[in-house]
Parts: sequence; C-alpha cells; structure tokens
Amino acid sequence: MKILVDTMQIKSSERSKPSEIGIESAAQEFEDFIYLISHDVRNSVRALIEVPQWIQEDLEAEGIHVHGSLAENIDLMNVHTRRLDRMLIDLLIYSRIGRMQSNELIEWEGVTDGVMDQIKIPDTFKVLRDFRAPQFRIGSTDALTLVSSLLSNAVKHHDCGRGVIHLSTHERDGRHVFTVRDDGPGIPLAYREKAFEVMTTLRPRDEIEGSGMGLANVRKIVKLYGGKIDWLTTEESRGCHISISFPCTRPAIH
Repeated sequence: MKILVDTMQIKSSERSKPSEIGIESAAQEFEDFIYLISHDVRNSVRALIEVPQWIQEDLEAEGIHVHGSLAENIDLMNVHTRRLDRMLIDLLIYSRIGRMQSNELIEWEGVTDGVMDQIKIPDTFKVLRDFRAPQFRIGSTDALTLVSSLLSNAVKHHDCGRGVIHLSTHERDGRHVFTVRDDGPGIPLAYREKAFEVMTTLRPRDEIEGSGMGLANVRKIVKLYGGKIDWLTTEESRGCHISISFPCTRPAIH
C-alpha cells in the first residue's frame, strides 16, 4: 500500500508539471501576440491620426471653415486616436521587456541621462541622484524602461506644477537596491497593489492622460530579475517612496 501511495504521489506530481509549463507557455504566447498586434495595428492607428487632419486641411483649402460641432468631433477623434496610439506603444514596450537583450553592466547615471533626454522632464521638476552603487548588471533596454517608467509616473501624477524626485542606489545584504521618492500626492495604501496592475489608472483618463502601463512595466522587470518591491514610509504626509531590490547575483536572461 505504501508503494502504491508513493507511486500515486509521484504521478500526481508529474501531472502538475505540464499544467505549470502550460501556463507559462500560454503567458508567453499571449505576450508574443501583444508584441505582434501592437506593432501591426499601430500602422493603422497612425493613419487614423493623420486622416482627420488631412480632411480638415482639404476643407479649409476649399474655403470651408471648420468650426462648431464638426471641429469638436475632429478634436475628439484626435484625442482618442492619440490615446490609442500611446496605449499601443506602451503595450509594445511591455511586451519587449526581457526580449533581445542580455545582462550588461550599466551605469545608472548614464541611464538616467538618457531617459531625461527622451521624456523631457519639465524644468520645474528637480531630479536628485545619489547612486552609491553606480553600476548594475541588467538588460540595457530594461534599465531604460525601469527608470523611464518611474520618472514619468512621478511627474505625471504630481498635483503641483513643480516637484522634486530623488533617485538612489545602494547595496545591502547581497542585494542591489534602487529607490525613488517624490513629493507628490502619494498613493493610498488600499490602492498600492492595484497601481502595479496592467492598464490600470487610479484617475480617469480624461483627467490625466496615460495607458496605466508605467508601474506594470516596473513590476514585470522586477519579477524578471528576481527582485521585489517595497513601499517605504515618508517623513512627510505626502509623496511616494518605493524601494526595488534585486539579488546581486542571478542567472542571465535570454
């Protein structure tokens, strides 16, 4: 009987493995699908952005002034097509995390400079840096996506026209720690986990433009590199203080 039970347990264990592999395979296929559709559909979306502008230009060239409800409808179409285009770009970025790159020894200073040139942080915001652990081995594209997502999120959700964002790194107990702290409104405790979900915004898109993919990108990168995310308390009643820690040694991504 003991042999029979042990055999049944082994068979049960073996049966569980394909399901786990199946889940991982399905997840990978879904991300492949996102990658392909985001790239292909965006070409059509670009046409949807340009065609209303061409129509308006043609009408005005014929001496027809575009105003009233027609102008409002064209503006509304432009808003939603640009929003869709932004969503497809962000989905494409999300699907590219971990793809076609290998771990490199990057410099956080250089990564941050590159991000700030790319996303154009407003002059009214200060980005302070304290990279005590200046280097880290990570995919270079993923490093750019990580810093870009964190900085963009801090600026986009700030409730004032100016602010201060602190970026810092250090090593502790065999882990490389990256922290970001801002002086914005912060995220209530009840919504912090939800904020990292895919395509989730805590405010209506008519109030603040965004696809809700920024922190989802952060969570995916952290998971890919075996890290973890912690919310730290701030001395003030406002602001977000997020700590991301990675093991200093881990297998390379493929």
